[in-house]
Formats: sequence, C-alpha cells, structure tokens
Amino acid sequence: MGNLVINQKALTPEKAANIVKLCPFSAISYNGSELSISAACKMCKICVRKSEGIVEYIDDSHARKSVDKSLWNGICVFADCTRNKLHRVTCELIGKAHELAKVTNHPVYVIMIGYQLDKNARRLLRYGVDKVFVYDHPQFADFRIEPFTAAFYDFIQKIKPSSVLVGATDLGRQLAPRIAARCRTGLTADCTVLEMKENTDLVQIRPAFGGNIMAQIITPNTRPQFCTARYKVFSEPVPTEPHGEIIRMDVPFEMLVSDIEIISTTLKPTDIDISEAKVIVAVGRGALDDAVMENAKELAKLLGGIVACTRPLVENSIFDAKRQIGLSGRTVKPKLIICLGISGAVQFAAGMKSSECIVAINTDKNAPIFDIAHYCIVGDAAAILPELITKIRENRDV
Repeated sequence: MGNLVINQKALTPEKAANIVKLCPFSAISYNGSELSISAACKMCKICVRKSEGIVEYIDDSHARKSVDKSLWNGICVFADCTRNKLHRVTCELIGKAHELAKVTNHPVYVIMIGYQLDKNARRLLRYGVDKVFVYDHPQFADFRIEPFTAAFYDFIQKIKPSSVLVGATDLGRQLAPRIAARCRTGLTADCTVLEMKENTDLVQIRPAFGGNIMAQIITPNTRPQFCTARYKVFSEPVPTEPHGEIIRMDVPFEMLVSDIEIISTTLKPTDIDISEAKVIVAVGRGALDDAVMENAKELAKLLGGIVACTRPLVENSIFDAKRQIGLSGRTVKPKLIICLGISGAVQFAAGMKSSECIVAINTDKNAPIFDIAHYCIVGDAAAILPELITKIRENRDV
C-alpha cells in the first residue's frame, strides 16, 4: 500500500481542472491554488497515469517494519459464552480452525471470558481443542467492553496466536474491532471463506462492492490476524475424546476497571430466528402473488418450517427484516430450503448456499439460483405449489 503525492508547484488551473475530471469517484478537488485528495479515493491510480507526473504514487510498503511470524503460533477461536450459554458459532469456528491449522501444523486454542466457565470449557475440549484459556471472574458475568478488551489483549500479549477467529455475534461484532485496533492489526468482517498459506498468512475472503466481487484480504505485515464469521457459514465438527487442557489465566484488579456500571439486565423476548430453522420456504420478488404467498405459508406449515424472504420484500414492508436471507440479512443452513421466484443474486446466495438441499422454482431457466440448487424446477410457482402441497398431504413421506 502507498500514498498519492501531488506536485503542487507544477500545477496550472488548466491542468488542475483536467485532473479533477479524471477521477471517477470525485475524490480530487481544486480550490484555486492547490489540489487535494479526499477519503473517497479508491486508489485506482487513473490520475497517476494521466496527470503527466503531477500526481505520483509512492509505495511505502518497503518502509514498514515486517513482523517476525515465527513468534506467533496457533489458531485461536474466541468463545462467545454470553450469560454462560455457549453460542454454536464457536463450535463451527473451531472446526474451521482445525482445517487451517493442518496447513501450518499450529495448535488450536480457545479463549473464554466470563464467569463459571468450567462446564463449557470442558465441553470445548471435546472438539479437539489443544488449549482452552479461561478468564473467569464474577465481573465478567455481564459483558462490559473495557474488561473484556483488557482480558483479550492480555491473552494476545502472552500467548501470541497467529490468527484469531471471532463469531459475528452481537458480542463479537463489538469486541473484535476494539481488540484489532489495540493490537494495531487488520480485521476482516463477515468472512465467507477462510484459507491458510504455508507462511501462516490467513486469506480472508468475503463479498465486496455489493457482492459484485469476492475480495481476498490478507494482513502479511502484522500479527495476529483477526476475522469475524457469521453463524452457519462453517460446519461444526464431530465431538471426540478430549486431549487438550484448560489453562486458567490471572485476572488482576486493573483488568476489571470499567466506566460502565450495569444496573439491571432485561432479557429480550425470544423472537423468530431463521438461522435455526431446519426447513425454510423462501420467497422472492417473483412470488409476490397473494395466492403464492398463502401457498408458501401452507407449504412451510406442512413441512414444519418457516417462511423467509429476499431483501426486496423487506424493503417493500412485506416481511420483517428478521426473515431476510443474505449478506444484509441472516445466514441460514437448513436441511431443506425451497426458493420460490428467487433469481439467486450473489448477495442472497451467500446467505444460504451451504444448505443441505436446495430446491429452486423459477420461470427463468437461466436464473443464477439454478447454479447452486440441487433440484431445479422451471415453471410458475403459482401453478406448481398447489400440486406440491396436495402431494405432501396425500403422502407425508414425500
């Protein structure tokens, strides 16, 4: 990475006007005496190539102090254990950590911060974890950002893991950026694919620019490497006979200092969670007919599932946002998902492509959804659904 430098002395009003026009992101402005480049710059370097030397690109990557990667060892997973309830994304990330660790022969660690964690710590050992590092104290019973950050940073300083995987939960989304900033390292959010290089560089892949590209992000000059991943993106490993150990970390008083005082806690009422559904009937813009909607609900009821949707139906206030599947909604991994009138844009597909069985019904035989579906039906959902419902009623084994 580098910087753009402007030779202000070589400027004339005519040249400045031409350079301003060059930028496709309107990131360059001219105030009558000098050019300036705003944060809107995407580093496309068009101005460098066409400004006749007025704008130059200075590569300062060689000046950066490289990290000694041999000092950083291990793939670590942060265990989200809110109110002593272990979030399932933790187990999924442990499974992915094992895959990554095979490339570099690194151990797999887990860090737990909370209170009365013994039972969950022993449970995690059954997933093949080598070491579970536990910060256990009554002051960790409720989440407060400063003590959790202090404990996490203490772990990073003492153990030096090469990579840290954090679940994109409410807690994880708050904690990961703060720790990454304190460690002066990078963080990639909502990764859909993780790969490991033999030199321990973690390749973090996620959709970018509205899902139009899949960005591959690495942080080769800093350690540790941080990323977050959503629930249901990776597969949970099969529990085995434990072989690892639980290590209890010291919790000094200064680690618990916080400006936040928790006066009371009110649990939010349990609401619909499509991420946990085993059967989903998903409707898209091509299934807006009232009859199709009613049949979709009936089909979901017969199969013991729930109805979900794509983003346009949320934007049109037809469904609540909690039922939306995709990058800006929820990630799901049901045993069966039936997609009705859904084209299959990459934003939607990223949120459900790991489903065990995908059935797609669409009038367009070239719809992208058919590229990931296991069973493809070209036709009108309005005509197909009633027949499908009748068959299921006649034979519940279908």
